[in-house]
Amino acid sequence: MSAQASVTRRDFLRVSAIAGGGFLLATYLPALARAESLGAPGSDEGELNAFIRITPDGIVTIAAKNPEIGQGVKTMLPMIIADELDADWANVRVEQVGLDTTKYENQWAGGSMATPMNWTPLRQVGAAARAMLVAAAAATWNVDPSTCTTEAGSVHHRASGRRLGYGELAGKAAGLTPPDLKTVPLKDPAQFRIIGTPVHGVDNHAIVTGRPLFGIDVTLPGMVFAVFQKCPVFGGTVKSANLDAIRALPGVKDAFIVEPPADTDLTGLQGGVAIIGATWWAAHSARGKLKVEWNEGATAQQSSTSFAAQAAALAAQPPQRSLRRDGDPEAALGDAAKVVSAEYFYPFIAHVTLEPQNCTAHFHDGKLEIWAPTQMPARGRTIVANTLGIKEDDIDIHLTRGGGGFGRRLNNDYMVEAARIAKQVSAPVKLLWSREDDMGHDFYRPAGFHYLTGGVDAKGTLTAWKNHFVTFGDAPRYAASAGISDTEFPARFIPNFSLDVSSMPLGVPTGALRAPGSNAIAFVMQSFIDELAHAAGRDPVDFRRDLLSNVEPGAAMDASRMSGVLELVAEKSEWGKRTFPRGTAQGVAFHFSHRGYFAEVVQVTVSRAGALKVDKVWVAGDIGSEIINPLNAESQAQGAVLDGLSEALAQEITIANGRAEQLNFNRYPLLRMYQAPPVDVHFLKTKFPPTGLGEPALPPAVAALCNAIYAATGKRVRSLPLSKHDLSWG
Repeated sequence: MSAQASVTRRDFLRVSAIAGGGFLLATYLPALARAESLGAPGSDEGELNAFIRITPDGIVTIAAKNPEIGQGVKTMLPMIIADELDADWANVRVEQVGLDTTKYENQWAGGSMATPMNWTPLRQVGAAARAMLVAAAAATWNVDPSTCTTEAGSVHHRASGRRLGYGELAGKAAGLTPPDLKTVPLKDPAQFRIIGTPVHGVDNHAIVTGRPLFGIDVTLPGMVFAVFQKCPVFGGTVKSANLDAIRALPGVKDAFIVEPPADTDLTGLQGGVAIIGATWWAAHSARGKLKVEWNEGATAQQSSTSFAAQAAALAAQPPQRSLRRDGDPEAALGDAAKVVSAEYFYPFIAHVTLEPQNCTAHFHDGKLEIWAPTQMPARGRTIVANTLGIKEDDIDIHLTRGGGGFGRRLNNDYMVEAARIAKQVSAPVKLLWSREDDMGHDFYRPAGFHYLTGGVDAKGTLTAWKNHFVTFGDAPRYAASAGISDTEFPARFIPNFSLDVSSMPLGVPTGALRAPGSNAIAFVMQSFIDELAHAAGRDPVDFRRDLLSNVEPGAAMDASRMSGVLELVAEKSEWGKRTFPRGTAQGVAFHFSHRGYFAEVVQVTVSRAGALKVDKVWVAGDIGSEIINPLNAESQAQGAVLDGLSEALAQEITIANGRAEQLNFNRYPLLRMYQAPPVDVHFLKTKFPPTGLGEPALPPAVAALCNAIYAATGKRVRSLPLSKHDLSWG
């Protein structure tokens, strides 16, 4: 198979014989990212992509092209192919492939996009292969292909009772003319045998038995180890360092200053000192004796305290710009029976992937080979090529499993660091960040400030809403992940609505963190809606029902789908049907993000002294017509909820003198196992195409938790984390 080819739809499949009489099925995948909607036709020409390999013993090997960072795509996407192929899952093997933009599209992980991008194309992959195998069997038996059926890795001719396994047919199938994509029938979902069944992750056994899968596990002959000390102030550079003293230390092979490119930003190569050791511990220990004089730069003047002061000053002034204005909010507030005003704040938080950032690189013969747990390998390759001045074609990237991603590995700063160091070292180099490196040089979830006013009429209906959002950036551009959309709920659900924005400059790097934007915005919107429900004397679920019924044309969120999950979670949690003692209560919230609709109820118990215990969480989600792998889907929703609770309880990065103050778990506690409540997950299957699940279950959890605390204690939480609040009551 050629490395690259241009194909028409009629040439959708190219089948070529491989050693042992099997066949390799390579396919063109439409670029769904360029389509106006799911299921829209792609370009008639494109790159050759995914493949299936079948050997004579009936083993089906399916390529996993997307990075696996714990979201389950290495199992879920091959399940789609295998079901349409009618393979026996017991005979399926999954093989992680490296970055290859001549054969694959959309080789990245993020935004819960794996399912919507690949659902239809990968079904076509499996269905086309099945058609080829049926045609091969029909030719063998001299029967009409329409009289043949497939099941569990074999083709059957029911009338004669004959059967041939896929392995027996593979060689003959390789010589047949491939079908037209338009003529390849897809299964009726009622015929799915693998999709919709609980399947354990293909890497589970390897993970629990300690087999090397992750970037941190990579070992190469002759490999040396590197640490890279950057300025604690973001964007700072090296003035001088005691390199001679470091080079003389035991186990140290070299130490040198890395200068950043003139046009770099915080996502690219930063200045610092590289220390190369025979072992990582030798390099890490030497860093403890490193003395560096830094050029700290302008960001050294920034702090969380100064950000809060600037936000308060901006809130007292007219907003810098208006994003949306419907009706007349001021007049509606003047006519309201009750008016509520509130200030909300959420802090910077870090990704804290349990596997710190790492990358192994080997520069040899003018070419670079990289092993990395990256969510964006193609973008990383481009940054490396531009920084090192080499061609992208001379860079080979192997995808390792990531020990968590959550958006952190969308940025490839650790990859370009390893590549730059490897170019100067004549050996394979493994760069491994310490936990302090990881937390002190993250792309943080940005902090934000919301100044809200809302009004309800005498009937308890929400009639007016104003939000002055103070965030970071250089207007009209936001800092990464610091923005808000003019369609963000409750836009188009309240007749008198305004959303205004003011921005302040930021030198701290920010970026996407699981459910970016939504993970913070949902806390604010759903908490303030809860405030208004209580001000109106309304049940919070009933108040939200009415709000969803007021939808106007142009809303980004499908109100009927959100109503469906709200009703489901109310039913499963027995909302309003139980009586709790003082200090125990339930809170509710919902949010639409990443094409997923989720409503959640959190039940808490707060002691008189203020000790908080999360008793249980109920989750209702609508991610379309199919739950591809229910076992993984439940795990993803549970993990997202626990992640959100962990963020709310105690996570915060504060900035002082341009640097992060929390550098390890002693000052940045994660949720402990004893704190983790049971999470009861339910899915509402609807007629819509299936969508992703890694992110949309997280945002409602934080607001539902805070709303439950209010119901239990009468104390409204308007800022995070909860560890800074006194929740005592009595």
